[in-house]
Amino acid sequence: MLSLKICQCIIMARKNLHEVIDMTFASAFMSATVGFVFFASADCMAQALPGKTGEARVGDVVLKMDFDKPEEREKFTKAPWAKWVKEGDKGPTVLFVDVPDTEKPGHYKINMPFDVTAYKGMSLHFQCMAKTEKVTQPPQPYNGVKYMMHTVSTAAGQQWKNQDKVFGTFDWKKLSFNMSIPDDLISGDISLGLENSTGKVWFKDIVVIVSRGKILPRPAPMVNPPPAYKGHSLPRLRGTMSPNQFKDEDMRVLGQEWNANLIRWQMTRLWGKANVGRDLGDYDKWIDEEIADLDKALEACKKYGLKVVIDLHSPPGGRYDDSSMAMLTEKIYQDHFVKIWEKIATRYKGNPAVWGYDLINEPVTGELSTDGLADYLGIQVLAAKAVRKIDPDIPIIIESDSWDSPEAYTYLEPVNIKNVVYQAHMYYPGTFTHQGVNNNPDTPVSYPGMIDGKMCDKEALRKYLQPVRDFQLAYNVHIYIGEFSAIRWAPGDSAYNYLKDCIEIFEEYGWDWSYHAYREWNGWSVEYGPDKKDNNPAKEPTERMKLLLGWFEKNKKP
Repeated sequence: MLSLKICQCIIMARKNLHEVIDMTFASAFMSATVGFVFFASADCMAQALPGKTGEARVGDVVLKMDFDKPEEREKFTKAPWAKWVKEGDKGPTVLFVDVPDTEKPGHYKINMPFDVTAYKGMSLHFQCMAKTEKVTQPPQPYNGVKYMMHTVSTAAGQQWKNQDKVFGTFDWKKLSFNMSIPDDLISGDISLGLENSTGKVWFKDIVVIVSRGKILPRPAPMVNPPPAYKGHSLPRLRGTMSPNQFKDEDMRVLGQEWNANLIRWQMTRLWGKANVGRDLGDYDKWIDEEIADLDKALEACKKYGLKVVIDLHSPPGGRYDDSSMAMLTEKIYQDHFVKIWEKIATRYKGNPAVWGYDLINEPVTGELSTDGLADYLGIQVLAAKAVRKIDPDIPIIIESDSWDSPEAYTYLEPVNIKNVVYQAHMYYPGTFTHQGVNNNPDTPVSYPGMIDGKMCDKEALRKYLQPVRDFQLAYNVHIYIGEFSAIRWAPGDSAYNYLKDCIEIFEEYGWDWSYHAYREWNGWSVEYGPDKKDNNPAKEPTERMKLLLGWFEKNKKP
């Protein structure tokens, strides 16, 4: 369970973080259907603990459950496959969910209404301890063992959050995730159990903590603002993400034949695999190989008129099973991250081909940063300050939390660093953009159309991107869309329609952009047609390719 000492440590970590980044934040800127889910009645609702002095603070304990107390257990619904048992002879009471393999996988969860109205506009950190026995791998990464928060709000409708990819057999370990509580929250509830898996799972030590306070209002847009800093003098940078390795011919085609003027060069290692990069000696050998490849790419990009974003796609320490970054909770990796950027800045200071240093690709916060470690934004500030001591000029690119999502721009704060550009990624709605990718369903989803129960069209995309637009106007900063895409086998003209609408919005707002991706994987490639089974480039340019080339025709070269 969460001790008072840990809570104090969390609070102190946040305090220290603000001291480290020297007024970085706003003050410096003035500013399934099988099985069952059982629901409890309102009078059994778990009440979030009140803040001690009114407004909740980071580190405050919102919920801490003791299953030895009957009144705590009674807050949950009942089900024949869920039992309260003792852990050993003298251990605490735990929840035991048993779904034998003779049962058809479905929804086997018990539920507790959870009132978090006092925490609207804040972010909460959910954690518990769980152990499993022979939990089968589910069809989707978000199925399996479920410690899950569900909210209903007016604007967003229903939202669910839990740690993904939890199945198999393991002893007691922590499960955790973060969730933002909507300002227009209607209701919330917590679920425990299994979803679309069979097997056994035990739960204990349910804890919820405040991980981010209420979002402060953005300042009003400036009247007649000066031009925002872009780090270049071109009308627009338009290009693509890079291949996985350097080939001069790829750069020639992109720069000369396609007339792109930007490439986001990704230094990527075993993308999607957990716990990669924990051996720092091995990591350094890999980064040296990537830098050697980047050296060649930069020379080619100078020749073919491409500006380069250096993207450290895979950071030291890698990601945990829940996709959060080890360097946010382990000091050895946080320190090494800063050293890597010092190395990169020393090597490429003043290089005219480099447009920007993209410090972190798609930050994901898991457990709260403790022991004085910086969070997802603070670690970017630490690296940026180290870079600025070496290279005062090349733009630094800052990303938002939660996979660099536009949603996370609601709580992103501007940083007090010279020459900064802010980046976002656009894969909304993922049900459409990633259909048939990895374990995602192959069920055809069209755009525009009804997706996830809501109409998704250009105006829906605009609304989703609104937090980024609000941030841009409030702080007079430049925005770069580092990644956006739609899988090539989306039905009919859906992928083309989606990309067209996205680009038109980016252009309207004056944002630079890079399409994901170029000669990396054929699923995203505009050089391949809509047939998923056809792994050969199309004989004629696809409509998606012609769309990109039409915009690239407008490019001016550096």
